[in-house]
Amino acid sequence: MCTALTYSTDVHYFGRNLDLEYSYNETVTITPRNYPFVFRRTKTVNQHYAMIGMAYVMDGYPLYYDATNEMGLSMASLNFPDYAKYNRPKEGKDNIATFELIQWIVGQCKDVSEAKKLLDNINITDDLFDDTLPLATLHWIIADRNSAITVEAVEDGLKIYDNAIGILTNSPPFEMQIFNLNNYMSVTSGIPVNLFSDKIDLKTYSRGMGGIGLPGDFSSMSRFIRATFIKLNSVCSKVGTQGLSQFFHILNAVSHPRGCVCMGNNKYEVTVYSSCCDVDNGIYYYTTYDNSQISGVSMRNENLDGSELIIYQLITGQQIRIQN
Repeated sequence: MCTALTYSTDVHYFGRNLDLEYSYNETVTITPRNYPFVFRRTKTVNQHYAMIGMAYVMDGYPLYYDATNEMGLSMASLNFPDYAKYNRPKEGKDNIATFELIQWIVGQCKDVSEAKKLLDNINITDDLFDDTLPLATLHWIIADRNSAITVEAVEDGLKIYDNAIGILTNSPPFEMQIFNLNNYMSVTSGIPVNLFSDKIDLKTYSRGMGGIGLPGDFSSMSRFIRATFIKLNSVCSKVGTQGLSQFFHILNAVSHPRGCVCMGNNKYEVTVYSSCCDVDNGIYYYTTYDNSQISGVSMRNENLDGSELIIYQLITGQQIRIQN
């Protein structure tokens, strides 16, 4: 399970939690402009926008979980079990497999408007990368500095939703997640007032009681509500790196500590990594489950006119600064 979000101060940020019970040894991966993207059922794209993100690189091919290009368009894939429905190839369509969609969109589009146009002719196929990787059931969030959309391939076709809140988790479908927010309209960041009854004198006994009713479990619907509430009520200075810190605080509020989500057989879902890309400056920041120190990789410090992938292994061991 996962949570993705957008956030803006004077800088625009995009990132996510990846919550799983295993890791594919993913890496921060930069794809330069001249790396050839070979697609299974459509033309090879030899020149495209450079991008940075988290990927599992297999046989020299970057399988991106999330990525941001040099123009400021970002995209992330999140698990979408029980609802995702893909197709066999169709004549006259851009037949793109799930594992290719981020590369197809982020490689060619500079903003959400261009992404929508490219999606007009898309047919998301059920092709496998190879026999060792299962078909991933996914939906996607695509965002630029000004807007975001959610893309879902379901039983009755491809759905594209304007995502004004800039949040995405997992199942159920996005429109159901948005409707469910109606059940929490009484939750507030302020001091609650007694609406229970005027016949009884009820008083607050603690700070933060306006948030009573906000769900605290790890389900996708609850994480959607909690992340939305925290983001929309977030107050952050535009000075320095405070927006970056705030972004990670929001992600931490929906992260998975080991032991709380048991998958059976002594396996536990944890937040494998949290990412925050400074979209304006092309810097991909991340933390891992065992390393809470923020690490960063700058796309602009590399040769973006190259043709070979640039890969940075994650720093996964805890980094501690002793002050005395």
